[in-house]
Amino acid sequence: MNNPINSARREKLRPLLAREGLDALLVSLAANRFYLSGFELHDPQCNESAGYLLVTRNGPDWLLTDPRYLDAARRLWDEDNVFIYAQARNEKIREFLAGLRLGTIGVESQALCVQTWLDLSNGLTLKPTKGLVEELRIIKEPGEIEIMRRSCRLNHEVFGLTPKLLIPGKTEEALAWELEQAFRNGGASELSFETIVGVGPNAALPHAIPGATAIRENELVLVDMGCRLGAYCSDQTRTFWVGDKPSERFQRTMDLVRGAQQAAIDIIRPGLPAREAYLAAWNHLDRHGVASQFTHGLGHGIGLETHEPPSLGRLAETTLQSGMFVTVEPGLYDPTWGGIRWEYMVLVTENGCEIL
Repeated sequence: MNNPINSARREKLRPLLAREGLDALLVSLAANRFYLSGFELHDPQCNESAGYLLVTRNGPDWLLTDPRYLDAARRLWDEDNVFIYAQARNEKIREFLAGLRLGTIGVESQALCVQTWLDLSNGLTLKPTKGLVEELRIIKEPGEIEIMRRSCRLNHEVFGLTPKLLIPGKTEEALAWELEQAFRNGGASELSFETIVGVGPNAALPHAIPGATAIRENELVLVDMGCRLGAYCSDQTRTFWVGDKPSERFQRTMDLVRGAQQAAIDIIRPGLPAREAYLAAWNHLDRHGVASQFTHGLGHGIGLETHEPPSLGRLAETTLQSGMFVTVEPGLYDPTWGGIRWEYMVLVTENGCEIL
């Protein structure tokens, strides 16, 4: 009941509510709800919600959900502070919130549909917010860091198995299934995202969907995969050569990508503007005349979500701090030939960074 870790996180959130002039925050993003309460990391479907968490500036806090989750809520939360709604969900929630007489209620604008906003705003004072809970989540606690190490370690183990699975004639989708089985056998609860496998020219699609294309001798295979272990995600990419000796173009492109990655890692440290890491990689590729083939950001934060703050992009505004987790994943892509990407998970430390 009210896990002390989740309770401590809510206490850290309350000063942020005061800073923003809020009397409460209605948490609707699933990862934020889980971070603050331990309740339901996932919503059942993209058009459904498992519930909301109401964090008030002065307490108490409330868990709002439907009858399907009543028993799950009881295991995590004081039942006196669980509100169950059924039919006419938004109307019931609005009536409940109105009865609390809270004043200004913040809502997570990136995770609340317009219809819900319209339904709740009738008689309530709502204020859009962005990134309040993420402001806490962006710095990982020691316990989170340890779990993420284990998640990343399993990712490394599955990548260690991958070369033996790269058999000519095997399709991208068959390889993806074998990799998912390996994660499950290793203890993962699920994939952190659908595995990306691209053979040859398909590897030029940064988010290639595995299909019926078969692995071929003397061709590259890009694999981007990760798992969820203990609720936390891993995410890494490797590009393999199938055949006795990599082609000259493959090796040259790989060297450029790894050089760009290292240029960024060399400068990642607390106090560095995140965009500077991107620019270090981009400048390396630009000096070699291939920056136009680097078509995405350098990386992203990772934790309860595969993609979360901070971003490592050209327009990133975040300053890196110790305890942040980011991916560093430059890539070069040519639709007529393929693509090479190499991705590490990197922890910002007090004196620099650590590659997991």
